Amino acid sequence: MRITVFGATGNVGRRVVAEAVSRGHEVTGVARNPVRLAGLPGEARARVGDATDVNDVVALTAGQDLVITATCPAPGDEGQLVTVATTLLAACAKTGVRLLLVGGAGSLTVEGGGRLMDRAGYPSFLLPIAAACVEQLAACRANTIVDWAYLSPADLLVPGERTGVYRVGGDELVVDADGESRISMEDLAVALLDEAEQPRHHRTRFTVAY
Repeated sequence: MRITVFGATGNVGRRVVAEAVSRGHEVTGVARNPVRLAGLPGEARARVGDATDVNDVVALTAGQDLVITATCPAPGDEGQLVTVATTLLAACAKTGVRLLLVGGAGSLTVEGGGRLMDRAGYPSFLLPIAAACVEQLAACRANTIVDWAYLSPADLLVPGERTGVYRVGGDELVVDADGESRISMEDLAVALLDEAEQPRHHRTRFTVAY
């Protein structure tokens, strides 16, 4: 497949690029900072681009089979998540390319009702990005033209090992026998590329966890 990854130099994005390259896909990694692009695998094509500029996105995704976005804004710029989502949706509507978005876990529902982000003890410093992810998902759900899918990670998403093993859920947080919800960034990338190669989710959100 010909895949364009926005946010390719971030913690999740670079693992997505590496996973896609390891599977033999033709990957174009996009970021705004050209210096950081130097860290991409040699097999990936590095491109400077702005995911908030629809013309830029159209130019970088035309002729591709899939667009993946794993952008992560700096604190204080959380609203960029929504801008990026709406821009990518507009561009993909023009090009007809499928779109996979890596979002947040905060809006997942939990046992007993309510959202994870509304549960007592949820870290207050994560609330701005969680709220932005709620709007990001809403922007996707309002779009009935693009073939999009939105991946919410587990509650705990950290660097780790690639096991290739995970469980899939819908809108509810997936937890293990101890009530924990976690997954490594490496296995999140595996799940994303599995969805890319064998699409099972269309215009809907899904989640993955151990």
